[in-house]
Amino acid sequence: MYDIEKIHLAKSVPDAIAALVKDPSAVVICGGSDVLVKIREGKLAGCSLVSIHGIRELEGVSLEPDGTIVIGPATTFSHVTNDPLVEEHLPALGDAVDQAGGPQLRNIGTIGGNVCNGVTSADSASTLLTLNAELELTGPDGVRRVKLENFYRGPGKVDLAHGELLTAIRIAKADYDGFGGHYIKYAQRNAMDIATLGCAVHVKLTADRSAVEELRLAFGVAAPTPIRCHKAEELARGRKIGPDLFRTVAEAAAGEVNPRTSWRASKEFRLQLVRELSRRALKQAIIHAGGAVEC
Repeated sequence: MYDIEKIHLAKSVPDAIAALVKDPSAVVICGGSDVLVKIREGKLAGCSLVSIHGIRELEGVSLEPDGTIVIGPATTFSHVTNDPLVEEHLPALGDAVDQAGGPQLRNIGTIGGNVCNGVTSADSASTLLTLNAELELTGPDGVRRVKLENFYRGPGKVDLAHGELLTAIRIAKADYDGFGGHYIKYAQRNAMDIATLGCAVHVKLTADRSAVEELRLAFGVAAPTPIRCHKAEELARGRKIGPDLFRTVAEAAAGEVNPRTSWRASKEFRLQLVRELSRRALKQAIIHAGGAVEC
């Protein structure tokens, strides 16, 4: 049994926003894989819910005329992974969300919920950071857009006011076209576990495929929020593919992150994972971008 005061089944985005504005304590629910757990644990006992499940305009993946890919926040992990546009243009994102939980969770959990939870272990977050994802937020005062990197305010805290909904995740063509990507999730088990550390890379190579033109590197569980490593990215620019590149990126990344010690892993172990996974993910991303790695 779940201790729920009431639930409003929204028929549209304006209907959901109006219901949230009317009830300042209401909580948004879609897939429910996190909200229902919190209710069962007593953290949200007696709450009112506004369900956005079934609002078609919040589901699916589409391609705009300028090449921007738009992902509906109510799109489940499994649908993101298997969407033809994602398979063609954003395969690293599809692989990342396919590592969340198990099949049951991936069939109900949504990418929007994964982003809005604000947790540093979210499997979609680091890959979306390397894609320079932009969020479309809709509220009673209209629509605003914010870069995902600026969306995270602290552990479990995001730039989403009560009454606002995440209505789209937008990825511009310039942020995926010509890039190769890869995501590595390190966990204590191979499935049904949250990340001890997650590492995402997208890389674009020079025309001759011998050096890095642009690197984007991000981590989950390496700081209080998902984090981009801008210094490491800048140091990689123009470097030839080889041991010096991987060593430079790994050490720079380790200097930018701020992991903590928890029962899952010590800070020192996570720092070692940052170094090792950045090397491995970068090597695989280079291969996906059409380059060759000999070491």
